[in-house]
Amino acid sequence: MQNNYLHPIRIAVLADTHNVLLPDVQTILKSCDAAIHAGDVTGEQVMDELRRLTNIYVVRGNNDRDLGYLKKTLRCTIGGVSFLAVHDRRDAGPQISEVQAVIYGHTHRYAHDVIDGRVWLNPGSCGRRRFGGELTMAVITVLEGKILGIEKLTIGKDRV
Repeated sequence: MQNNYLHPIRIAVLADTHNVLLPDVQTILKSCDAAIHAGDVTGEQVMDELRRLTNIYVVRGNNDRDLGYLKKTLRCTIGGVSFLAVHDRRDAGPQISEVQAVIYGHTHRYAHDVIDGRVWLNPGSCGRRRFGGELTMAVITVLEGKILGIEKLTIGKDRV
């Protein structure tokens, strides 16, 4: 998604929904210009809902057996910022030299680091609560090729 907006662009970042798209997550997706999903969608019905809610970029996770058309890695540019999305961080490989941010999932735990000037972001999991962790996702705000901010969002604790 390339555009010449003069206003900031909001990008929802999520992963590991595991066939669940909670109402709070849907509300956040509707408020964003685009979204990157770092895998483990696990169902076509959720894929259809993601497409309906926003401009979506998705990679295949280890549980996306029925979504074989998804790629294991995906490069995209949104608001002038270059992203690489993978499910497992270990799959990023040498492609990272050409991107400003790497989006990954798999661990179900939120992580945000800047390594060698590059953002590494795992939004955590915002589907079913697993491994005792909180449900999280993120929103990245970009403008004219720069990341202005990354906001961690905790999804309501009374959910799933």
